[in-house]
Amino acid sequence: MEAASIAAVAHDDHHHGPPPANRSSRVEPAMLGMLLFIISEVMVFGAFFTAYFFIRVVNGEEWPAEGTELPKLIAGVNTAILLSSSLTLHWAQTSIKHGNRWGLKAGMLVTLLLGCTFLFVQINEYIHIGFAPQDHAQGTIFYGLTGLHGAHVFIGLTLLAMVTVRAFRGHFSPEHHHGVEIPGVYWHFVDVMWIVVYTTVYII
Repeated sequence: MEAASIAAVAHDDHHHGPPPANRSSRVEPAMLGMLLFIISEVMVFGAFFTAYFFIRVVNGEEWPAEGTELPKLIAGVNTAILLSSSLTLHWAQTSIKHGNRWGLKAGMLVTLLLGCTFLFVQINEYIHIGFAPQDHAQGTIFYGLTGLHGAHVFIGLTLLAMVTVRAFRGHFSPEHHHGVEIPGVYWHFVDVMWIVVYTTVYII
């Protein structure tokens, strides 16, 4: 009887506290959080695209506004720069998965520089484009969509800068590289959204 009581007490001590949470999803919590955040950001972009749709399609207003011109060629080159950053980021992610620390550091650094170049070119475009957001509805939507994306690029660059610093400090390994993958998902989202913005605003 005494031995049974001791065993029961030991059993109770072993299960002290609340039971572990039930995880029905195979997605890591951090990755799931990033995916849910990206879904919310898609909705934000959707609101701006709705305004664009009403101005250009429903109201039938000229795009861009009369007397203005969008720098399609410069924006196209900038698009190539941003897409290249996705390739270098993929290189960094693949490198760390295979234990290649040099590839991780080089890939992250080049990705960061390409992202900064994209943002610099976009700011320079604003300076020389020749119209302001308050000049007409088309200008408001143009600055709204491209500016919203630019803000996301800035956030992405902040995340990439932290990853790059950690990479040079010797963090991450083939077994532990979620700190590279999760910001990478966000950066790829930023790249995909720019393709949509560039095609809609500059090309169509």
